[in-house]
Amino acid sequence: MPTFTAPDGTELAHHVLGDGPPLVCLPGGPMRDSAYLGELGGLRAHRRLIMLDLRGTGRSRTPADTTSYRCDRQVEDVEALREHLGLDRMDLLAHSAGANLAALYAARHPERVGKLVLLTPSVMAVGITIAGETRLETARLRRDEPWYPQAYAALEAVVAGRAGADAREAIAPFFHGRWDDAARAFEAADEVQKNGEATAAYAGEGAFDPAATRAALARFEAPVLVLAGEFDVSAPQTALAEYAGLFPHARLAVQPGAGHSPWLDDPERFLAVTTAFLG
Repeated sequence: MPTFTAPDGTELAHHVLGDGPPLVCLPGGPMRDSAYLGELGGLRAHRRLIMLDLRGTGRSRTPADTTSYRCDRQVEDVEALREHLGLDRMDLLAHSAGANLAALYAARHPERVGKLVLLTPSVMAVGITIAGETRLETARLRRDEPWYPQAYAALEAVVAGRAGADAREAIAPFFHGRWDDAARAFEAADEVQKNGEATAAYAGEGAFDPAATRAALARFEAPVLVLAGEFDVSAPQTALAEYAGLFPHARLAVQPGAGHSPWLDDPERFLAVTTAFLG
């Protein structure tokens, strides 16, 4: 397991899978062990995947200063990884909450990014508002599923701000293209793979300055792929179309039948889109 040292002295780990041109991968969660990304549906057959364990997760050490879990404080961890790898520029893939970190990195170090893949990204860093009705409209695409009535009622409660402690578990089927044993295992692993303290600090006060980030991304010249899942209530495609519009050279791709983790729902479709973009 390769390691490197962050600017504040924290030892961070990354995992290398496959061969070919490197692709640095930032996990979501937020602050979930990168192990959940697996082999990204077989992408390791096309690229050398560099999976970063964010500070305090996976095999990376817990920092002495736990306020450094804040997203903007981790940008220089990504830069330290690039320097450790000896790359002048790197292709970058980020999933879900990890896209906030990727956006801040691209804004701060635009010359260091070759191509950028934002996979069902969180939109917090760029200040896009997702209306509750947009999430419910996306959820209604699943109305024929046997689990739909209970899950939809729970999502309505979430949108209305009256969700109970079990809300995340109740709406979990909406995050997957198929609610099967593999999806249930993926959800079950989430709780044990996350660093709860880091999750709570990730989007803390001062982490994001959407106006400044949007202004920087408007000048970002690298190619960008924003990949949405057709059924994803977390990152509906209308919001991600707006996200793609923030960049000069971005395209939105919507994977049919996919939820929040498209590489799990249909690896072949996922690979077709990502490899065509990455080259």
